[in-house]
Amino acid sequence: EGMATDVMVGANEEVVGVRTFFGMEFRAPAVVLTTGTFMSGQIWVGRKTLAAGRAGEAPSEGLTESLVGLGFETDRLKTGTPARVDSRSIDYSTLEEQRGDEDERWFSFDPRNHVKRPQMACHLTRTTAATHQLIRDNLHETPTYGGWVGAKGPRYCPSIEDKIVRFADKESHQIFLEPEGRTCPEVYVQGFSTGLPERLQLALLRTLPGLEKVNMLRPAYAVEYDFLPAYQCDVTLETKKIKGLFFSGQINGTTGYEEAAAQGLLAGANAAAVALDETKLVLPREGSYLGTLIDDLCTKDLREPYRMLTSRSEYRLVLRSDNADQRLTPVGRECGLIDDERWGMFTDKMSSVEGELARLKNTRVKSDSDVVRAILDAGKGSTKKPSRQSFTLEELLRRPEVDTAILNRFDLGGGLTRWDAEAVEVKVKYEGFIKRQEGQVAKVAGKMNKKIPEGIDYGAITTLRMEAREKLAKMTPRTVGQASRIGGVTPADISSLLVYLEVG
Repeated sequence: EGMATDVMVGANEEVVGVRTFFGMEFRAPAVVLTTGTFMSGQIWVGRKTLAAGRAGEAPSEGLTESLVGLGFETDRLKTGTPARVDSRSIDYSTLEEQRGDEDERWFSFDPRNHVKRPQMACHLTRTTAATHQLIRDNLHETPTYGGWVGAKGPRYCPSIEDKIVRFADKESHQIFLEPEGRTCPEVYVQGFSTGLPERLQLALLRTLPGLEKVNMLRPAYAVEYDFLPAYQCDVTLETKKIKGLFFSGQINGTTGYEEAAAQGLLAGANAAAVALDETKLVLPREGSYLGTLIDDLCTKDLREPYRMLTSRSEYRLVLRSDNADQRLTPVGRECGLIDDERWGMFTDKMSSVEGELARLKNTRVKSDSDVVRAILDAGKGSTKKPSRQSFTLEELLRRPEVDTAILNRFDLGGGLTRWDAEAVEVKVKYEGFIKRQEGQVAKVAGKMNKKIPEGIDYGAITTLRMEAREKLAKMTPRTVGQASRIGGVTPADISSLLVYLEVG
């Protein structure tokens, strides 16, 4: 263990290991850099600054210079974290409780991981006029508005002072109080990150309803750090310059836990593939949100912290949570990430799903049967006699008021697990929409050379995201193809632009 300061490169531009601050060499055929906010990290609390990756932890120094020496471009970004407060000093009686979903779900498709746990509630409070006034009076005390930090911060999770300045017309902003653990008293004040001095932060927290007597355990702070624009990586997150060297997480200009975890999975799998001389994991844009994220990182010159929003994908109808295993398990199997037991579970599920789809398509029920009468009664109270003698179960399930629970009630269910039945139901109900979207995507692909009129008012195209309007207005592209390659403009934005150009 130690602080890596140098990336060691061989004669053929391949990584051979890393060297630490004290001169120790760790040799490896593949290296993944996951520097987070540590690379030349600098913490700011008001005018006070400290070299650190996060509170209480030293930064990584020397690595930036090593990478620059290898020919990489670096830049600087900023993010922040809110204060942590003592749960025992919060008056929850005045706050709105925000409970978790009653319908419990899991990220894993493996039922062995479906372990129910007691859920913990968050609570909602709001900023007040006093909050806003205190911030306005002290903007000059913050690193960004004081002018001593110029790095770009995250657009989609801004500091509280950014919210007050950017949305001056808003009288209040939601603040979520999130417990950090089941046994510790720390509460994360979500949406309240700030660069104000510590001496003002407690007073600011106490302007929030329910926090009038709150005790602050750790102050909020801003952190500035080095990153490397990810166009310098290919879609495996291996760098284009150095074979076997991978970048992952905030070093690529992203922000957010999920974005970092997803990149870690991809970079880790591909570093192992390099070390073992195995097939690399490549996720196409249309196959997953991770594929969309990687495509955006590698094809756009992004200069502000990137978050993976569903709106960034033009394939949202096919990138669903219910079919994530169907899309990605075969890919993982090809790369050696799925063992025989898990693969067997997946193939059993797919056999059940395909069998159920066939059964629904081929099983017919008479129009005067109990199930059809119940469905017609549920459908807006219609008592009109159906014009057909029979329906397939697939046709019935496609109706918006019908779900698998109704079929089960009349002993017409397929005996599937809840999750398999849900996958079947979604596929049946949305089949037409999915096919239509696939056709739209193919149509868009042929229109990249369409001219954009001079003087177009992007601000009037309300279907474009605000970020896209700003970037397009600044860059003034001549064609749709040029617009599609501007950082921050997504394929979904291009679809909206094409519709606007065609319809007017």
